[in-house]
Order: sequence, then C-alpha cells, then structure tokens
Amino acid sequence: MSIPHVKFDNKKDPEFYKELRKRVNSYFTDNNISKYANLNMKIKSAFMLSLYFVPFILMLTGVVDSNWGIIGMWALMGFGISGIGLSIMHDANHGSYSTNKSVNKLMGATLNFAGGYPLNWIIQHNVLHHTFTNIEHFDEDIEKKGVMRFTPNQEHKAIFKFQIFYAPILYAILTIYWVLSKDFEQLNRYEKLGLLKAQGVGYKKALFQIIIMKIAYLAVFIALPLFLLNVHWGIVIGGFLIMHAIAGLVLALIFQSAHVIEETEFFEADENNSVEENWAILQMRTTANFANGSTLFSWYIGGLNYQIEHHLFPTICHVHYKHISKIVKATAEEYGVPYHHHKTFLGALKSHFTLLNDLGTGKYDKRRKELRS
Repeated sequence: MSIPHVKFDNKKDPEFYKELRKRVNSYFTDNNISKYANLNMKIKSAFMLSLYFVPFILMLTGVVDSNWGIIGMWALMGFGISGIGLSIMHDANHGSYSTNKSVNKLMGATLNFAGGYPLNWIIQHNVLHHTFTNIEHFDEDIEKKGVMRFTPNQEHKAIFKFQIFYAPILYAILTIYWVLSKDFEQLNRYEKLGLLKAQGVGYKKALFQIIIMKIAYLAVFIALPLFLLNVHWGIVIGGFLIMHAIAGLVLALIFQSAHVIEETEFFEADENNSVEENWAILQMRTTANFANGSTLFSWYIGGLNYQIEHHLFPTICHVHYKHISKIVKATAEEYGVPYHHHKTFLGALKSHFTLLNDLGTGKYDKRRKELRS
C-alpha cells in the first residue's frame, strides 16, 4: 500500500484562489493583525479547560457529592471535552494557535484529556480530510463502510434505510470508541499506508505512546473517581459515558453539518488518482458554513461554523474567520464559485439528516437516475 495521493487540476480556474489569498493576506498586513491566537483565544482556552477540569475537581473533592450533582458534573465535562477539541486542540494541531511550534504541540496535546492520540488526529484530519475533502476512498471522515452511507458513490444496503434513526447513537459513541479502539485501528492502517513514516514517527514508538496515554487516561478519569467518590460505581461509569455521549454528539454534528449535507458535492478520483477540479474550488464545493450570525455559538465551537474559511486557510486561527469570511464570500461571488451557507445550525442539521435519509432509502439514487435519463 502507498501513501494516499490525488492530483488536482490547479491550472483550472487558478485566479480565484490566487486573488483570494492576496486579499486575505492584505487584510492582516493592512490592519497589522497576527494570523494566530489573540487575547480572546487565550481567555477562551482557559475557559474551556476550566469547563472540563473544574467539575471534575468539584466531584473528587466532595464539594459536589449528590448522585445527580455528580452526573451534572460529568455532563458539563462533556461540553468541556467538546470545547477543548473544537476551540483549542483543533487550532493547535493545525499550527494556527501560535507561531511557536512547542506551544502548538503543547496545546494540541490537550486531545489526550479526551483520551485521543494527537498524531492519529493530525493524519486523519489534516492530511486526509483537509487534502481530500469528500473524495471517496481518501477522506476517512466519509468512509464508514458497512455502517453508514454518507455519499452517493458508496454501495447502498437495505440497513441504511434506518441510518437516520441510528446515526445519533453512533455519533454519541464517537469519542468512547476513540478511547477504546479507534486509535489502535488507525495506527495499524496508517503504518501500512506509510503515513506514520511520513510524519517522522515509528510504529513501536507511537503504539507505546498510545498505550501509556490510554492507561493514564482511564486511571485518572475512571479509577480515581471510583476510588475517591462515595457513590455507587454505576454513577461513575454512567457519568463517564454521559460525558462521552455529549462530546461525541457535539463533535459529530458540528463536522457533519459542514460536509455531509444536501448542498455539498462528493467526488471520486479516476484510475490515475486525478480529480478534474482546482483544489480550492473543490473545497468550496464540498464545504458549507452555518449559523454565521450566532456569536456565542460560534465562540463555543471554535469558529467551525465558518468551515469554508477554515478549509481554505487552516493555518489561520479561528478567531479571525468571521472577519475574513466577508472577503471569501465576496470573492466567491465575483468569480462564480459556490459559497454554501445555512442561516441556522438547525437548518444545517435538517439538511444533514435529509441527505442521510435520501441516501439510506435510495431517494437520492432515484433522483440522480431520473436526471441522467
């Protein structure tokens, strides 16, 4: 097996991205603004870490000791995990948190607090998803073989007609699956593809790091509460699972609503691993924004409702996306490039689940067949 690679036709309509980069760079230079984290980002980082660790400390120290109070603390921690993932770890592992690589690595390592391995995330997200967005067999975010059908290019199975109903359950177990199994599966797959070597990390070293990290995570967030809390063990295990269910749902729904919706497109590479599209324009065709008018919501989810801006400029900290989105939208309109957007998050969710239903029941395939006939 070889490292995944797709050849894009970047000679096709190159003016759009060239002009867009020029305008975005001018925004930062003309206003003397850094592309990296500002004070607001640092305050947010402290808040998200506190949202995760303060409830945990309140439980362990007995300040909160009732069953329902402890369950509530676990629930808050679920939103804390999501906040860390969306607002801190995500930027840091893209290298957009700081100009200092050590700071990025440190903040990117906060993924360990959720039980995940940063290097696997970097490969799946930065290398595969961002490079090959919505391209079949290359973007792992849309590859759920035998479990769900996310694109019209995937085989249809009878079970998929129910996917609109079981999707939320699978989304809810996203992070607990990550903790228990996903990292090991990915590590083996990435080793075979040569992706670990490309990142300068050996398989044995990575496996050792994962095992140590998993043991430490389970010791702190399972064993320690079981030992210290004067409650039934079911409250601890149940709370832990509730925490991960909340985190899984938040993370999955945010990302799915940006790429797997009715408006976005899905691609397949030809026999030469080529896609006849400019990379930047492919990002515009496969990505969508939502709820750009909601300041608080955008603040919590790390600006990832500006997913278009993020995919075009992943090394720019998300605190700047709102400002550069005006430039991106105007430039897209000028060059006749699509700029997908839902006014509300609920609108994006509706589009996502409508697509899931249409792909699962075969309605999508029927419409496509009628259009071709």
